Amino acid sequence: MSGCGWLLLAAVLGPVLVPVPVLGGSLTSDPPCLIISEVNADNPKLDTTEFVELYHTAGRRAALDGYTLVFYNGNGNVAYKVLDLRGHTTDERGFFLVGSVDLRPKPSIPLPPNTVQNGPDAVALYRSAAARYAEKMNATAAGLVDAVVYMTRRTGGAEVLAEVLTPGQRAFQEDEASHAGDESIERCLLSGDAWTFGLAPPSPGQRNRCVQPTPGQPLISELNLAGGQADGWVELAGVWGSGPLVLVVMDAAGGVTTSIDVEITGDAMVTITIEKSFMKGDEAGAVALYGGRAVDFPPGGGLSPSQPTDAFVFWGRGGGPGQNLTETLIPGRPPYRLSPSLREGGVYLSRCGVAPGPRDPGVFWEAPQTPSQPNSCPWPRTCPQSPGRSPSLSTPPPHLPPWGRGDFVINELNADSPGAAEDGEYIELWHPSGRRVALAGLWLLLFTANANRPYREVSLSGHFTTARGYFLLGSDRLVPAPSLRLPPNTIQNGPDAVALYRSPDGPPSVLQRGAVPTAGLLDAVVYRLKGSDKEARALSDALTPGQLPLLEDASVLPGDEGLSRCGGLHPADLSAFTVAPPTPLRENACPRPPPPPEGVVVNEVSVPRWTNQSQQQGAFVELVGPPLTPLKGLVLLALGDEDRGAAILALPLTGSTDANGFYLVGNAAGAGNHDNLMPSPGASLITLCVKPSAERCTRGSQKGTTVPVRGGVGSLCHDVFSVCRAAAAAAAGGLRDAVAFSQQPALLLRLGAAAGEQVLPEAR
Repeated sequence: MSGCGWLLLAAVLGPVLVPVPVLGGSLTSDPPCLIISEVNADNPKLDTTEFVELYHTAGRRAALDGYTLVFYNGNGNVAYKVLDLRGHTTDERGFFLVGSVDLRPKPSIPLPPNTVQNGPDAVALYRSAAARYAEKMNATAAGLVDAVVYMTRRTGGAEVLAEVLTPGQRAFQEDEASHAGDESIERCLLSGDAWTFGLAPPSPGQRNRCVQPTPGQPLISELNLAGGQADGWVELAGVWGSGPLVLVVMDAAGGVTTSIDVEITGDAMVTITIEKSFMKGDEAGAVALYGGRAVDFPPGGGLSPSQPTDAFVFWGRGGGPGQNLTETLIPGRPPYRLSPSLREGGVYLSRCGVAPGPRDPGVFWEAPQTPSQPNSCPWPRTCPQSPGRSPSLSTPPPHLPPWGRGDFVINELNADSPGAAEDGEYIELWHPSGRRVALAGLWLLLFTANANRPYREVSLSGHFTTARGYFLLGSDRLVPAPSLRLPPNTIQNGPDAVALYRSPDGPPSVLQRGAVPTAGLLDAVVYRLKGSDKEARALSDALTPGQLPLLEDASVLPGDEGLSRCGGLHPADLSAFTVAPPTPLRENACPRPPPPPEGVVVNEVSVPRWTNQSQQQGAFVELVGPPLTPLKGLVLLALGDEDRGAAILALPLTGSTDANGFYLVGNAAGAGNHDNLMPSPGASLITLCVKPSAERCTRGSQKGTTVPVRGGVGSLCHDVFSVCRAAAAAAAGGLRDAVAFSQQPALLLRLGAAAGEQVLPEAR
C-alpha cells in the first residue's frame, strides 16, 4: 500500500463465490468461523512487537483444535514456521494472539523477536490434520481457511504465494511510511459481505478500527429511517467547501417526495431532518445528494438524469425499488433491504464499510446513532471464506500518485461516435513527461464483457508519442490521423473495456491464460451503455475493482462526446473521467474550475537533500492563506531543470486550508523509504494531506508528489487540470504563485519568475 490510509488495497478473499442479489441489515447469518484479523510483520527499528491476530466471529471463547498457522517465506515460497493451535482457545471476546514476547497484551503463543518476516511473505490458516504441515514445505492450498499475502514497496516478489494462497488477488503492500510510528495490516468489511485489508495503527487483541477515510466529497454518513412513526434524519459528511447541495427523497419509482437545501456551516457534519410522511419505509425509496438547489428538484418531479454525489436506495417492506431508480442512482449495486426492526419505530444505519467510493448501500450497517460523532460500527460476523458469500465488489488497486508510476495513462476514449459507420472512434494515451517517448513493450487490449476476453490485442512497440506526449489509435478516417489506424466500428460501444499493459515478453493474454490479465497493467477504463452496468462486473472487478463502469452518455452533449481524463492521473481511477467533447491530440475539454481562491500562496518548501541528512526532514510544500479556504481548482506544479529531465508534475489540491490558514503538501516530520516514481534524478517524495496542526500529516495522506532538488515548485496553477499539467499555465495566465530554485533561464521564464530572485538552497 502506498500509504493512503483507508483507500484500501488488495483484499485476500477465499474461493470464488456466488453473488448476493440484495443487501440486508443482518450481520449474523453465517456460522461462526476463525479468520486472520490483523498482521503486524514490520515494526520500527527492532521487530519486538510483531503479531498475528486471529478472531472467532462468534465473539466468545472458542477452541482452536484442528487449526494450524503457517508462515511462508516469499524467497522460495516455503514454510519457515508452523504452529499447531491444538489445545489453545480464543479469549472471551474471540481474539487469539501469536506474537513477540514483548507484545502487550501478552500473546497466547510467544515468539522470539524478529520472527515474523517483513515480506514478501504470507501467513496462512489451515483446518486439517496438523501432521500434513511442516517447515520447508512448499506453499499449499490444501485445507486452507484463510491467508494474507504481503510485501513491501521495496521488495515485491509475492506473486507465487498469491497465486497459490489467494488466487486472483494481488498481494497486500505494506508501507512503513503510512503512519507515524507503527502500523499493521487490519481486516475490515468493504461492502456487503466483502472483506479487505488496510493499514492502521496496531490494535492487538482489540476490534479493528476500520476508520473511514476523510471524504474527498460530500457523503451520506448516517440515516435514521423512522418507519413513519417519527421524523427521520440524514447525516452528511464532507460538505464544507463543496458548493450548494440539495438532499432529495424519492419513492420507489424515482418520484421526488421532498427536496431540502443543505445549509453548509463550518462543521464537519450536517444533519438534515426529514418529515415522517415523506419517507416511511413501508415501500422502497431512495435518498440522494445532488449539487444544486431544492428548486431544481420540485416535489412531484421525476427522476433526474444527472448523477448524484451520493445515494442510498432501500428495499421496503412492501417491495423493491424500480429498476430505473436503482440503475440511475447506484448502478451495479443492489439496494439495501431494511430489517424488520423498522416496524418497531425506526432503524439506524451508519456508513461502516471502508469502500472508498460513494453510491454503495452495501457500506451501511445497522449501528447505534452517533450524531456529529464518528460512526460506531459493530464487529461483523460474516466469514470471508464462506460458500455462498461473495464480495459485492473487489478492492481497488494500490493507490498511486497523481501521475501514476511515471508511465503512460489512458487520456481519452471515444467508443461511440455518431452515425452507423462510427469512423470517429479513438483511444488517446498520454505520457506524464509531456515529451516524445517510445512505446516499446506496451500493449493495448480491447475487452468485451460478453466473454471477458480481449477481442483485439495491439502491440505499440516501434511507435512514439508526439512531442507533447500524446499517442492516438483510432479509425483510419479520423482527423487528425492516428498513429495506429483501425477499421471503422472496431472499438465496441460497451459494456466493454480498454486496458494498457507493459508486457515486453509478449501479449498479456498469452502470458496469463484463463483470466483477465492484471500483471503489467498500467491503466484501464471500463465503460458501458445505459442498463448494461451489471454485464461489465467481471471486467470491473479485474481491471478497475471497486468502481462503477463509466457511461458515455450521448444525451449529455450535442453531436459527439467521449470520456476525457479531467480529475487527475491515477491509473485505473474512473472518477478522473468526464463526458466531454472529443479533443484528439489536444488538451482535454474539461469543465472550468470554480473561481480561484484568493490570498493562497506558497509559504515554505523543503527537500531532504537541502538539509543535514541526520535530521530526517521529509520533503514538503506548505501553503498559507485565509483560514478554511476551499482549494478546489488549484493545481500544485513541480518542474525540474532541463538537465534533470524537466519533469512536469501536476497535483490537484482538495479540501481547504485549516483553521490557521495552513495547508501542507508533504510530511514535515520525516519521510520513509520510497521508490523514485518519476524520471527526475534525485527527486524526493512527499505526500498530500491537509495540515491539522504543527505535527506530521496523519492517515489519509496521498503519497507520491515529487519536489525536484533543482527546479521550481509551488506554482499554483488555477485552470483546467489538463492545461496545468502540460505547464501551459504561464502562457494562459493561470499561475497564482511560484518559487524557483534553479539557474536555468528557460525554467525561470516558464515560471514567470523574472521579477523575483533565484533561491538556491545549500546543505547546512
